[in-house]
Amino acid sequence: MQSKTSYFNATLFRKNLTRFWPLWGLASFIGALFPLAVLLDMVHRGWNVLSAPDFTGMYYDAVSAVPVINLVYAALCAMAVWSYLYNARSVGLMHTLPIRREGLFLTNFLSGLSMTLIPYAVTGVLCVVVSLCGGAFDAKGLAVTVLAVLGESFFYFSSATFVAFITGNAFTMPPLYALLHFLAVLLDWLISSFAQGFIFGFSTYYTGVVEWLSPTVYLVNNVRCARQYVEVQQTFPDGTPYTSRLLTSADLESFWLIGVYALVGLALAALALILYRRRRSETAGDVVAVGWLRPVFRYGVAGLCALLGGQFLYSLFWYGFQQGEYYDTLPMVVCLLAAGAIGYYGASMLLAKAFKVFRGSWKGLGIVLAGCALVCCVLHFDLLGVADRVPEASQNPDPGDPDCRQHLHAHAGEGRGPAGAGQGPPSNGGCRRILCSGDGGPQIFHLV
Repeated sequence: MQSKTSYFNATLFRKNLTRFWPLWGLASFIGALFPLAVLLDMVHRGWNVLSAPDFTGMYYDAVSAVPVINLVYAALCAMAVWSYLYNARSVGLMHTLPIRREGLFLTNFLSGLSMTLIPYAVTGVLCVVVSLCGGAFDAKGLAVTVLAVLGESFFYFSSATFVAFITGNAFTMPPLYALLHFLAVLLDWLISSFAQGFIFGFSTYYTGVVEWLSPTVYLVNNVRCARQYVEVQQTFPDGTPYTSRLLTSADLESFWLIGVYALVGLALAALALILYRRRRSETAGDVVAVGWLRPVFRYGVAGLCALLGGQFLYSLFWYGFQQGEYYDTLPMVVCLLAAGAIGYYGASMLLAKAFKVFRGSWKGLGIVLAGCALVCCVLHFDLLGVADRVPEASQNPDPGDPDCRQHLHAHAGEGRGPAGAGQGPPSNGGCRRILCSGDGGPQIFHLV
């Protein structure tokens, strides 16, 4: 009799939940402590001490904290349900079951997502019970909170699943997952700090231009609870009047962002399914399990090591010999190449799972050298015209601001020659450009 092929296996679903119950059980216990603490506070201070807007505000505060929580917890759930991919014997056994890969993916994905949501469900039910006991139940606030938690949890678990199928090594998955969520802000910081050493007046360490590519940072900074208060005149028992603030409403700002990231999570889940359908079981144990991503990993690690390690080597070995305030280009190129070469060969060793990776590697090393020289030349000669950018009047910070005045005085004797060739005061009748950080990003003052 021909065996039936299934797209979902209830036994495997239950097995995952029972096998990893300590993970979601401990998370549920920790989550249950917060509504219990609120209940004890109400018993102590009075059942009517908290109003419906108070509970809604607490719900929305929890929504603002969910990205940080899910950043870790959703990754743990994904590592649990996809752990068989990282062992050759386990993946071989799973792929011999009469379940299509689509069925394995759907079953494990739903079980992992369920493990992610169970603690929130337990905490939410207890919060509803506590609010009902205090007569402060708010259906709208509860509905918004449920949708927000579902969207955020789905996105984080989908992103963790996507990373799980990129690699075949359990120890590589956490750092790759962290890079997926923080690479944009990391590069922003590295490039901005690096540009300060070349471009006259560039004084910002972080621009935030691509912050939306780092979901955790962007959600925490933008999705928050906005409370509305009114002042109420009251009196103490002895008749003394006083003014108190009464919370009238609480709203969740930028709620639509959660929907956008949920759609991104759906796309990541679809990409993960495509990668799984084409994944070779033999890639278990590989740092990168997707063939076309191996060069991306190699040169990406080389680039990050060059930017981070190059500045460290320069400050360690050459900063004392530096002429002027700005980087010396040739020594910086040498330091970037040294750090980039370390990253390049380190990534090659991880990919090959061997130390003998030097033969025939001169072409890749040449690409790293060319990239380091190109970056230094672009910044040294300011080919992007950053120092010449004139902001609009509305973007200029107040020249009377203490931080800007301090920055202007600090650069009072600085200047750059043609194409940034050297330091010194500007020519007579020239214009000194001072770049100052403000709320609107890097700003430039023109001082005549």
